[in-house]
Amino acid sequence: MASFMKNTGLALAVTVAALPAIGSDAMAVDCRQAAARVVAEVGGQLLSVHESGGECVIVVLVPGNGSERPRKVTMRVAE
Repeated sequence: MASFMKNTGLALAVTVAALPAIGSDAMAVDCRQAAARVVAEVGGQLLSVHESGGECVIVVLVPGNGSERPRKVTMRVAE
C-alpha cells in the first residue's frame, strides 16, 4: 500500500504540473494548488480540474477498500 501511495503522489505531482493553463495565470495556479490539497486529503488519483463559476471543480478517483470498486469524488473549492 505504501508503494501505491508513493506512486500516486508522484503521479499527482506530474499531473498537476502538466495541467494546462485555464483563464488567467493566477486562476490556474489557484486551481492547481486546490487540486493538490484535495488529492492529499482524500488520496487517490487526480482525474480532472477546471474552473466553474469562480470555483475549482476537482475530480479524484479514490481506490476502494478490499474488493470494493474505486469511486469518483468531486469537490468544489472556492478560490
